[in-house]
Amino acid sequence: HTVFLYSPQQALPWARAPAACLNFNCMLILLPVCRNLLSFLRGTIQCCSRTAARQLDRNLTFHKLVAYMIRKSSQNVICKLHLQNPTIVMFTTVAGLTGVAITLALILIITSSMEVIRRSYFEVFWYTHHLFIIFFIGLVFHGYARIVRGQTVASLDTNKPQNCSDKFEDWGKNGSNCAVPEFAGNPPGTWKWVLGPMILYVCERIVRIYRSHQKVVITKVVMHPSKTLELQMKRKGFSMEVGQYVFIQCPSVSRLEWHPFTLTSAPEEDYFSAHIRIVGDWTQALYEACGGDKNEPQEAWKLPKVAIDGPFGTASEDVFRYEVVMLVGAGIGVTPFASILKSVWYKRIQNNQDVFTKKIYFYWLCPETQAFEWFADLLQSLEGQMTEKNMMGFLSYNIYLTRWKEQEAAHFRVHHEAENDPITGLKQKTFYGKPNWDNEFTNITSQHPRSKVGVFLCGPPQLATSLEKQCMSHSAADVKFIFNKENF
Repeated sequence: HTVFLYSPQQALPWARAPAACLNFNCMLILLPVCRNLLSFLRGTIQCCSRTAARQLDRNLTFHKLVAYMIRKSSQNVICKLHLQNPTIVMFTTVAGLTGVAITLALILIITSSMEVIRRSYFEVFWYTHHLFIIFFIGLVFHGYARIVRGQTVASLDTNKPQNCSDKFEDWGKNGSNCAVPEFAGNPPGTWKWVLGPMILYVCERIVRIYRSHQKVVITKVVMHPSKTLELQMKRKGFSMEVGQYVFIQCPSVSRLEWHPFTLTSAPEEDYFSAHIRIVGDWTQALYEACGGDKNEPQEAWKLPKVAIDGPFGTASEDVFRYEVVMLVGAGIGVTPFASILKSVWYKRIQNNQDVFTKKIYFYWLCPETQAFEWFADLLQSLEGQMTEKNMMGFLSYNIYLTRWKEQEAAHFRVHHEAENDPITGLKQKTFYGKPNWDNEFTNITSQHPRSKVGVFLCGPPQLATSLEKQCMSHSAADVKFIFNKENF
């Protein structure tokens, strides 16, 4: 290991290097969360490069990586300046006060972004994340006191560093071309890095505010089993594609909170819908506002007002660009594929010749039987319609109860001779345990030589890692698996 030793007098120059990195990363941090900008870019470059468009689907991953680099850069700046500046300076100067504000805001933002807090206490994550406003204001004004000094513009004419750095002993002497350099406080420069992204983000928020004031009408509320709420809505001029998502706000629940939900309706339908699983305070309050806790039907005028921001694009928009498609949903992660399956059906019965997709393999993984209840109705309807139209070969679906094993499901075996599965009511029997992905990929490879297979997942990171590895290991010269994951 190499150990660098420097005195307190050298701390400020050493701190400038991570400070430059901090400026660069702060320039990038807002761009991945400009959802309207990303949707525009995705649609623009889609026709040119599908690979480039897929990179935009990793916007949140990029956002987290940049945040990590901001944390590391800030740590380095703080550690090095702590050697030089006494504690009292932190609370008596502009640089010190803004530095404290920046540090505290960053600590709160980072700690509340931990997975366990984000999943269990979303409101904490949501509110503390808006401390980024304080962070950026402090960042812009941090250099206002000009404590970082640099050679003046006039001095650069009489003492050019590239020519005079090795002649410091002759500075200012008669006959020397190098005068004694003059130094002054450097003007603040961070604003040059962050002004552009901040303007883009302000424009983003203006678009969101405009959308949120457009009238949305809830046309139907459906209470599905397992406390899953379906909202069917209409908004003038609303246009969507399969797999897209929206942010929903309910002012009677909270005027500040917006939550993302995948659209489960098809573009061919005259409404748009979202299925909302009741798992937290906000969703519970929305459930009660829509009359989910009441036995009698809720009158339309009593339904709460909602605001919609979106729709926004996801990886699932590309599903019809592949001849063969694998759809893998885990639990409520099946929602993007409801839109896809509905749309495929509409296109098929309308004899749409533009549908490039010839075969869909659908996998649904659920821990318990209750999770099947709300989506099974759609699958039963599709199954019946495909049987009637003699189209069963188009869609192959496999449903897995992942927490059950064959021996635990032995009491169901008596029903296996029945026409329909006793759990889902489908003709396709339910499997118990987890899929053998190696066998599934091998089978698809043999069935579809010389094909590009799009693999689409909405599920946990562990499953994403497993499927991505399978895509890489089974891709060959004649068959290529392209992995896509939902992120929102």
